[in-house]
Amino acid sequence: MDGTQSQWFSDVADALLGAERLRLPLPPLTSRRPDLTLEDAYAIQAAAVARRVAGGARVVGHKVGVTSLAMQQQMGVDEPDSGVLLDHMMLPGGSCLLREDFMSPRVEAEIAFRLGRELPGPEVTVDAVRDAVSEAFLALEVIDTRYPDWRISLADSIADNASCARVVTGSMIGLDPGWDLRAEHLVVSLNGTPVAEGHGSAVLGDPFHPVIWLARRLHGLGSGLRAGDVVLAGAVHASIPLPAGSEVTVTSPHLPPVALKVA
Repeated sequence: MDGTQSQWFSDVADALLGAERLRLPLPPLTSRRPDLTLEDAYAIQAAAVARRVAGGARVVGHKVGVTSLAMQQQMGVDEPDSGVLLDHMMLPGGSCLLREDFMSPRVEAEIAFRLGRELPGPEVTVDAVRDAVSEAFLALEVIDTRYPDWRISLADSIADNASCARVVTGSMIGLDPGWDLRAEHLVVSLNGTPVAEGHGSAVLGDPFHPVIWLARRLHGLGSGLRAGDVVLAGAVHASIPLPAGSEVTVTSPHLPPVALKVA
């Protein structure tokens, strides 16, 4: 990476953080640089995360996004992406968010995990993930964008920390080895009315598969998943707009429900 490119990554990271703070959208990066690669986008993401950490934020895990066909079709992409979870993004179930704190918020229901041991790549298997996971839970991920009207490419989303804004977590419970999370049926309700549903198998065929994808991607960057990390496996349905005055809940047979409100 030459100095000019590194400076552009740094400037874009600052611009994205400023757009989030001021809630003023930026033109998609790919409208200015159509040749922006995914590697470039992850470098911008890393620069923005580094600024957050320098300001006192703490990395607590990762999200894997666009893992279901519904989300890939909605986003117009054919592969996953990932973002970094910071401590200020994580909220307990029942939290109330302010719509004015976001630009174009949408919500997704996901199966998520907390790791009890590190999970290095690249030779990661489903059994290795199952052994590494200490707890499973439902999560409602609030995604948002610093670009107008979600008109973005995969690279644009990645640079913007895979569009992750907040994560509302349900109660974390020990992973029962007998559960088949592929069959776990999530039902999402908006103000008491079911509006979306999906099974764990919707995310790359098995909720453990996004964790494998992530472990291998991080290994390629010289890092890995650590004990204590939270990992979101991706939405089992297409994302839903999140207007003010709404209450969203997600339920499933084996995992405790989680809800959020928007004022």
